[in-house]
Amino acid sequence: MDFENIRYEAADGIARITLNRPECLNAINLPMHGELRSALDAVEADKGLRVLLLTGSGRGFCAGQDLTERSTSDGQLPRDIGKSLDSTYHPLIRRLRALEIPILCAVNGVAAGAGASLVMACDVVIAARSASFIQAFSRIGLAPDSGSTYCLPRLVGEARARALALTGETVDAETAERWGLIWQCVPDNELEQRTNELAHKLSKQPPLAMAEIKKLLQHSLQYSLDEELDRERDALQRLGWTEDYLEGVQAFLEKRPARFRGR
Repeated sequence: MDFENIRYEAADGIARITLNRPECLNAINLPMHGELRSALDAVEADKGLRVLLLTGSGRGFCAGQDLTERSTSDGQLPRDIGKSLDSTYHPLIRRLRALEIPILCAVNGVAAGAGASLVMACDVVIAARSASFIQAFSRIGLAPDSGSTYCLPRLVGEARARALALTGETVDAETAERWGLIWQCVPDNELEQRTNELAHKLSKQPPLAMAEIKKLLQHSLQYSLDEELDRERDALQRLGWTEDYLEGVQAFLEKRPARFRGR
């Protein structure tokens, strides 16, 4: 698929979306939103895909909204940002969170504003040591959006989430790992190799189990222990009838790698 603002590739069970506006740190504009929708359409339609890898080109992951798009010829800013969120960012975040295959995010540089929100919408995040994360909204007179107020306190705790949102201070990758904002911080020259290794590993995991795991974890904080135990029972009841479960057990007993087919 040919795009101008992103790159999309799919091979060997792995889909790769690369934000591709390096001249502006991959800031998101309306054309990029449209291309991301098309790429996600392709991901959802391809039942052979097992993992989605999201990253950025150049020296940044994503600087958030392209603010040059918000200015007008008379110098007045459009005020109905809520309408923009309803038509662009929030549907994007919902689609990412609802995707049944794991989303692996490789943060190669700064992730600011909605760019940081994209990171938090992913399942597994690896960042280069030079990467950084900024809740930049307050710097331009806004509150966090794109799911940041939902994801951030769940990842780093309410105290840190409040401070980051109110101050707009930068968090380096090593601190992000220590706080639980990301899974792993690696040297810059190892990011691509480590990401590819993990993408390959995830592509070999049982897809039906991956989908159930995502659903269980994503909503677990909304339920009591008893309710979550019931949800776990129901998920395992469904998985217990699958061919993948039989294959997994047989492979374990035969001491060989399992070959999961998503059935």
